Amino acid sequence: MNQSFLTLQQFVQFKTDDEHVNAVIKISRSVSEIDNVYHHTAYETIQDGGSAVDSVEVGCNFCEDYPSGCRYSVGYEGTVDEDGEATLDAMIMDGITHDAGGVGGLRRVKRAISVARDVMDHTKHSLLVGDQATDFARDFGEFAEEDFDSDVNEQLHEEWEEADCQPNFWENVTPDPTTQCGPYSPIEESVSSKTVTGPDNHDTIGMVVIDVDSNVAVGTSTNGLDHKIPGRVGDSPIIGSGAYADNEVGGAAATGDGDIMMRFLPSYQAVENMRHGMTPSEACDEALSRIAYRYEDFSGAVIAANLLGEYGAACYGYKQVEITVMNPSMEKEEFIDIVCDVVGKQPATRDCEASNAGITLPNVLCIVTFIVTALIFKII
Repeated sequence: MNQSFLTLQQFVQFKTDDEHVNAVIKISRSVSEIDNVYHHTAYETIQDGGSAVDSVEVGCNFCEDYPSGCRYSVGYEGTVDEDGEATLDAMIMDGITHDAGGVGGLRRVKRAISVARDVMDHTKHSLLVGDQATDFARDFGEFAEEDFDSDVNEQLHEEWEEADCQPNFWENVTPDPTTQCGPYSPIEESVSSKTVTGPDNHDTIGMVVIDVDSNVAVGTSTNGLDHKIPGRVGDSPIIGSGAYADNEVGGAAATGDGDIMMRFLPSYQAVENMRHGMTPSEACDEALSRIAYRYEDFSGAVIAANLLGEYGAACYGYKQVEITVMNPSMEKEEFIDIVCDVVGKQPATRDCEASNAGITLPNVLCIVTFIVTALIFKII
C-alpha cells in the first residue's frame, strides 16, 4: 500500500507481476517524527487484512485525532476561519464501485473522514455540508459533538486580528482588505489581498491505497485555509479534485490552492492520464501544467500510483516536496526530494474523425457536430 503525504499524505500497496510490494509514500515540505505514526497505522490495517477503504479511514483518523502530529494541517486545531472556528472538509472514494462520500464545513466533529465514509456507505448522496453534516454525524453516526476551542486556536485568531486580519481572501471590497479588517462592502474597482497559499496557511492529508487484491481507495481530510471566509469549502472533499480512484488504473490525490485546483479536477486528470499510458510522474506533471498555464501564481502538487507499483509526483509554486517510500524490505523510510519544475502548458487539442464520413474535421466543427447529434437523440 502506498501512502503519499504532500502535506498531504498518501498510501498505496502495490501489486506487481512478481510479488506484492507494500510501500508507503509520503510527500511533505516539513517532516516531524510523529508524522510517520499514521503511515504505520494505515499500513498495518492492510497487513492485518483490512480493506483499502479501511486503511484510508484509519490513516486519516490519526491526523484528525492528533493535529499536532500532522503539522496542524488536519483536524480540529491549528487552522481557523475568520471567526476563529475550525471547520473540516473530507472525502473518501472506493475505486471498485466509484462510490464516494464527502463532508464540507463540518463543525464540532473530529473524525471528518469517518463521517464521509458514512455518507458513502449509508446514503445515495456524495456530499453533505455545514450544520446539516454535523446533524447527520451526530444523529446517524452517533459521533460526539465537541468544542473545538483551544489555546492554540484562540492564539491564532488573536494574532491574526492584531495583524490587521492578514492574510485574508477578500477582493473588490472596502475597506482595503490588504490593510484593514472587515466587515467589508462590495465595490466595482479591483482591490485584492495578496494571499500566498503555502504550507504555513493550509494543507491536506490525501491518501491513495492499493491493497493486495489491487483494490484502490483514496481519501482526504483537511481543516482548509487558515483564516478562510466562514462557509468556505475547498477542493479536498470534491471528487476528482482532492482525490480520485479507479480500480482499472490507480489513484491520485492533490493539495495546494484548492479554490483554483477544483476548477481543473487534477486528481481525476492524473488518473485519466495514466489510463492513456502516462507514467504517474508524467500524469501528475501534465495535470498541474494545465493549471499553471492559466494561473501562473498558483501553487499545488499531485501524487499518483498505478496498479503496476509505479508512483510519482509533481509540484508547482513550491521549491520542492519530499516523498517517503517504505516497504517490508526496508527497516525505515527512504526520503526522495521532488523538485517543483512543472511548466505551464496549454492542453493539447486534437482533430476528431466523423465516424460516418471517415473524414477529419476541425475541433470547432467537431463540437458543433456533437451538439447537433445530441439534440437529435434528445428529440427522438
